[in-house]
Amino acid sequence: MKIIKNVFLVCCTLFLLQSCIVSSKPNIAFFSNSDYDYENAQFASFNVPLFLAKPFIKKALREDGESEAAIAMVKKVSKIKMMTVANGSEKMLKDYAKYLKNENYEDWATIRHDGDNVNIRVKQKGDVIKNMLITVNSKKDLVFLDVRGSFTADDISRMINIAADK
Repeated sequence: MKIIKNVFLVCCTLFLLQSCIVSSKPNIAFFSNSDYDYENAQFASFNVPLFLAKPFIKKALREDGESEAAIAMVKKVSKIKMMTVANGSEKMLKDYAKYLKNENYEDWATIRHDGDNVNIRVKQKGDVIKNMLITVNSKKDLVFLDVRGSFTADDISRMINIAADK
């Protein structure tokens, strides 16, 4: 009986951690289009299991002296997908922006920091923001974060102000 219990626990753990596996295939909708020519772009993507990540993120924010507003934002997140693109092109980034506009995403902020551009786009229903896409453009290397949760415009504004103050 003990062996069956241990095997069951190991199988459940492996099932829950399967999203931690890094993939060379894109996990964000626009980049999953097989008809698009990505040229020499190289993808690395993974889903972040939040039940494991939230406690570590909160602890790290507290240790760094971040405000409670930043920590409260973490509590509202329900899913995060992350993807990096090496050798991405400006054309690909512009096509991605067109795609997001067609999908009813609103461009909320562009933050320039040390030569990098950070774009924040949101998709909302009424006053509630259900999806936030953050794009970090650093010349040829790009980072995409797809953050899902239940945010308000005030939450996003506070997050932008926290990031802009640093």
